[in-house]
Amino acid sequence: MRRTTRRLAALCATTALGLTGCGLQSGGAMPLSVEAGSITPLAGLEGAEFTVGSKDFTEQIILGYILEFALSAAGADVRDLTNIVGSQSVRLAMQNGQVDLAYEYTGTGWINYLGNEKPIPDATEQFEAVRDADKANGIDWVNPAPMDNTYALAMNQQVAQETGVRTLSDYAALVNRDPAAASLCVETEFNSRQDGLPGLAATYGFDANAISVQILQTGVIYQATADGSQCRFGEVFTTDGRIKGLNLTVVEDDKAFFPRYNATVVVRQEIADRYPEIAEVTAPISAALTNEAISELNKQVDIDGREPADVARDWMVEQGFVTAGSD
Repeated sequence: MRRTTRRLAALCATTALGLTGCGLQSGGAMPLSVEAGSITPLAGLEGAEFTVGSKDFTEQIILGYILEFALSAAGADVRDLTNIVGSQSVRLAMQNGQVDLAYEYTGTGWINYLGNEKPIPDATEQFEAVRDADKANGIDWVNPAPMDNTYALAMNQQVAQETGVRTLSDYAALVNRDPAAASLCVETEFNSRQDGLPGLAATYGFDANAISVQILQTGVIYQATADGSQCRFGEVFTTDGRIKGLNLTVVEDDKAFFPRYNATVVVRQEIADRYPEIAEVTAPISAALTNEAISELNKQVDIDGREPADVARDWMVEQGFVTAGSD
């Protein structure tokens, strides 16, 4: 039932962002309740109303619920608008005032929203650059998390042992030495983007045309890489729970080619100015969101089949941020 509700909200988000009939201006009720833990009610947030948004994939939905539970424990009245289809739809909803805050990725902000072509390799410098530039658009970026959901190549354990590949420099050497052993599965976008395969090949010094490249849907790539049948290496996202669930090994980006995609709290500037407590409440949460932590939460949904709201609340309880309410 909860998944059906979220998908309806997503459909409304993409077809009628301005219609109150879709509930986008107010959102829906949180699916689960929480009480105070280390996060306790703050006078400045008591009774304040916020709508939390997210994109439509597992990690984003989990992060959206984490924000909702945190604000609720701090005394706010929170509305749920997670699972909006597409980055641009969430961005537009924030700019229109229909979403007050969400988790967004620094690389997405810098490249997709602000139109920059060249990412900044250092995570802190990338955050500061996107934070400073987006102020002109009325968006405040606060509390970047250590988690970095960037691109990577991965392989199964057998391929790792057979090839000895540990880094992307090793992979480039393999391509140049034995291209047949370096077959690769990627999605369409990665195959053509400059922060994807073309730029990767240029940075590490190999000919992408020399290897067999299969274009697959994102979800299929993980299983194909684990099987090793269609490809020996695959494009993955570094915080995806299927990496752990399928026992894949990530190839180290030893030249720091891929952009930084650190999850960061984004707040409408009007809301951030009026409620500075939001930054206070979310700071320890972002600090706890490491790659290992979010990968495990993603795995519980994508591999184990649990509901994102349950996974998010359990993590918040385990971290001591909140206690579970009576649903």
